[in-house]
Amino acid sequence: MSSPDTTGWNDSARDASLSHLPDHIRRAIEITPAAGTSERIIDITTLGRRTGRPRRIEIFFYRAAGATYLCSGAGGAATDWHANLLANPNFTFHLKNGIRADLPARATPVTDPAERQSVLAEIVADLINPTTPAPSGRLGSKTGPTVG
Repeated sequence: MSSPDTTGWNDSARDASLSHLPDHIRRAIEITPAAGTSERIIDITTLGRRTGRPRRIEIFFYRAAGATYLCSGAGGAATDWHANLLANPNFTFHLKNGIRADLPARATPVTDPAERQSVLAEIVADLINPTTPAPSGRLGSKTGPTVG
């Protein structure tokens, strides 16, 4: 999934949506493939799909082809945060390591199988070989920082 304002699942509002942010916040979101684990950890707050109550969790975010993605790491299994974002795509993207900021975001699920595979392949390539950025390519539709 991506989000326009900062993050989400697939960021199809592309990162022109980041241009309005202060430089230090934009740089924290525009991580490079060489980013360490702590730089990828954020919190997100979604609204519970049944209760409407805020739900805050810790999650990794990734960058691929100029967009921000969230991945569940649940191997395709359902997650509450993903279901919450499907019900209400607006959420808060909380930077918390070094730079602290609470940023409004909107998630867009990556539903096209080819796009999903392309995004995941780029993320995995960056994680396996962090000093060499993966080749960029058009992803198609898109998570502010999230791939479900």
